[in-house]
Amino acid sequence: MKKLMAVCAAILATVGSAHAEIRGTYVEARTCDVYTGPCFANADTALGGKHAVLAWKVESGEFGNVRLDGLGVVAVVATRETLGLKQTLPSKAVLIVDAQADAQQRQALIEFAKTQTGGLLDHIIDVKSAAIDVEVCECKGNSCFRMNAGDARIETKCLDEHYDKACGNESAYYPPLSANVQARPAMTVEHSFIGKAFNETWRDTARRGAYVGSFLVR
Repeated sequence: MKKLMAVCAAILATVGSAHAEIRGTYVEARTCDVYTGPCFANADTALGGKHAVLAWKVESGEFGNVRLDGLGVVAVVATRETLGLKQTLPSKAVLIVDAQADAQQRQALIEFAKTQTGGLLDHIIDVKSAAIDVEVCECKGNSCFRMNAGDARIETKCLDEHYDKACGNESAYYPPLSANVQARPAMTVEHSFIGKAFNETWRDTARRGAYVGSFLVR
């Protein structure tokens, strides 16, 4: 009888995890235009776009059977190549994990971020804890976001269909760096990192270099 109950419990756990999902807000900024024309992108190759900040703020759901409602995780990435192209050199990453997360949730958030970014976060050189605040403001197109997490900051606004075009052939040239997101390009008001882990900092402004939207992982 005990064996039968154990088998039933295992089946129920498997079914529950199969239907588990996690959803929330996503924002990303890079030091190159992601909304651009091919000629501008080619000019940036190997020169710009080597730094990025990615942020996931969970609305509801679980990962690895750990509830993560209301928590967030931020990845700060630095590499010697333009992100979004085929990477031949390893990148370095700093993770900022929500200060409200307990030990189990902290590890789940780290693993979640890693699974959403391919090998981009294979070389994590530091993990920090901080409050992660993500605010969605009202504007046409709903592309106004503010994200603050320790040493990292992103602020975006809507792209203007007239004033923010340079060549008239723009598109979302570089896709988002995270999987399972529905995101649209946005204008970067500020994208910065002032930490010491990389022995370099950056502050990027007034660039068509952000993505904002949501994520859903089933």
